[in-house]
Amino acid sequence: MEVAANCSLRVKRPLLDPRFEGYKLSLEPLPCYQLELDAAVAEVKLRDDQYTLEHMHAFGMYNYLHCDSWYQDSVYYIDNLGRVMNLTVMLDTALGKPREVFRLPTDLTACDNRLCASIHFTSSTWVTLSDGTGRLYLIGTGERGNSASEKWEIMFNEELGNPFIIIHSISLLNTEEHSVTILLLRIEKEELDMKGSGFYVSLEWVTISKKNKDNKKYEIIKRDILRGKSVPHYAAIEPDGKGLMIVSYKSFTFVHGGQNLEENKNENMSEKIKEPLYYWQQTDDDLTVTIRLPEGSSKEDIQVQFLPDHIDIVLKGQRFLEGNLYSSVDQESSTWIIKENNSLEIFLIKKNEGLTWPELVVGDKQGEFIRDSAQCAAIAERLMHLTSEELVNLGSNQYLFSVIVDPKEMPCFCLRHDVDALLWQPHSSKQDDMWEHIATFNALGYVQASKRDKKFFACAPNYSYAALCECLRRVFIYRQPTPMSTVLYNRKEGRQVGQVAKQQVASLETNDPILGFQATNERLFVLTTKNLFLIKVNTEN
Repeated sequence: MEVAANCSLRVKRPLLDPRFEGYKLSLEPLPCYQLELDAAVAEVKLRDDQYTLEHMHAFGMYNYLHCDSWYQDSVYYIDNLGRVMNLTVMLDTALGKPREVFRLPTDLTACDNRLCASIHFTSSTWVTLSDGTGRLYLIGTGERGNSASEKWEIMFNEELGNPFIIIHSISLLNTEEHSVTILLLRIEKEELDMKGSGFYVSLEWVTISKKNKDNKKYEIIKRDILRGKSVPHYAAIEPDGKGLMIVSYKSFTFVHGGQNLEENKNENMSEKIKEPLYYWQQTDDDLTVTIRLPEGSSKEDIQVQFLPDHIDIVLKGQRFLEGNLYSSVDQESSTWIIKENNSLEIFLIKKNEGLTWPELVVGDKQGEFIRDSAQCAAIAERLMHLTSEELVNLGSNQYLFSVIVDPKEMPCFCLRHDVDALLWQPHSSKQDDMWEHIATFNALGYVQASKRDKKFFACAPNYSYAALCECLRRVFIYRQPTPMSTVLYNRKEGRQVGQVAKQQVASLETNDPILGFQATNERLFVLTTKNLFLIKVNTEN
């Protein structure tokens, strides 16, 4: 899998407002509508054996309300009768009851170790669904919202092992076949390494396909598994289905790489992952390069030539690596040795101490940089168990939430940048500009930090407002600055204020905990155990 190296988040300065003066509390009432549910939401509380922080992040804070980004103001939830219920709003003053669009064929309460049922809207006509027991459903829906063509029909269902939740899915259609690629999340018991919590996070990347030239059923053609130690803040499949983008506190590595069940079920998976030609690391004073040697290599088979700005490595008469170094080294002090694990270690002494090298050999992409010195001990193991990964450090940019702006693109994610909250749109096809800064919510990074009881965070797809809710009752709305209808002056600076950003607070008439929260351009939807609330935020079309 190809990955982008040395990428950075490039802030668009015109989208920042250094003179932003804060939010003004508005007492304007917000229209709020309440719908009583026929059956309670299928909430699954954490069991006694789900005691870690990762269980809480993945399942305890799960958003039970799902927004269909392909259709405006259409939300779904699953109730304890196994029904997928939909509410589509056309007119606030003529709200109907949520309607049943599908019923799970299994009894959800029969499985003791089940997770919450999850759903993802793969395309305008396809849905992926999990019942929380370990079974995956692929459902053709027709054009949702069109009563003449909408019909939810199971096209594929299969037991995939331990229970999981669906994180993301996409639909890929060409002249030869239709494929659906799905990303699943599990938290598994760690059987071998009992350090830490005793659990690990598993991401399974599944591809289901059907050839167009015949009438065979959909079947799984590929399964990949990634493993990590923290629940990712964000995980999405790239639009071409060839890569993943993950935002996580700790890294993920492939356990099975490219397991193509259709082409060759018996192929050795490790051969499909391209091994880096070399590994390298650095301190302020020196660099260390580690190379895996061919079997039976001896000192006589190795030639390493050091020049102040150049390196040339020959193994068994074959040129292994040659090129200009990023900066100068002390050739007299640089050396190399053969290690017991059949690897060559080259030590280069920097002439410019303290200079951080972004690359070892100018223009060479065949090596892998070991970013953390604590990983040095793992080099030998990684030479034997090959993985392909690249990390981009977000530093102090706290992750806040994700939102789908365009359903044909990957979901956007929002990060704190100083006091602001910045929205980023991933573009996997643009290697030099993979993350585009598309919107800013002024001072929201600072404001949200004071909300100790916040549970869910969201924003409108058109960026007109951001909102967060607490575990109980209260919803906070932060609008983008809008022009003033009256003249207002800043007394401190003696200037006229042209725009004001409003903050509004809504209090729900319920004592039930909030289980789901979704934002559209005009409305906020809030789900509790027994009620669905609709808050009209924007009245403009």
